[in-house]
Amino acid sequence: MDVVEEVRKLILPILDELDLKLVDIEFTKENRPILRVYIYDPKGTTIKQCEIVSRRLGELLDNEDLIPYSYILEISSPGLNRKLKNKEEYEIFKGRNIKIVLKEPMDKKNVFTGVLEGLEDDKVLIKDNDKLIKIDLDNISKARLND
Repeated sequence: MDVVEEVRKLILPILDELDLKLVDIEFTKENRPILRVYIYDPKGTTIKQCEIVSRRLGELLDNEDLIPYSYILEISSPGLNRKLKNKEEYEIFKGRNIKIVLKEPMDKKNVFTGVLEGLEDDKVLIKDNDKLIKIDLDNISKARLND
């Protein structure tokens, strides 16, 4: 059983109802297992939203007995300078400032900053001073929100 995928199935209806986006789920089994869920509201994720999601997801997890041992449940926003980890995040964070470091230089530059415009045909679109820049997803070494 893949805990992350099962949690994804449980949480998506909750987030849809609250008009929130799922950014990431992490499940670590270090000293004490931790289930971390990152949620996002383009208008600003609030503590109250995190509390509501935590309570509702916690109840579902207890009822489903998905994790049959003691663990910590953490619900939070992705943070101001989050490192982008997957393709979906380039759509989720559309409109936010971003800094992208390339593997191979493009136009003699390997660092670009601007406003994230989304993803199109595996190219990340950023606007820098009214100029639209298209960067191949495969050429990105690191991408981070830059607010």
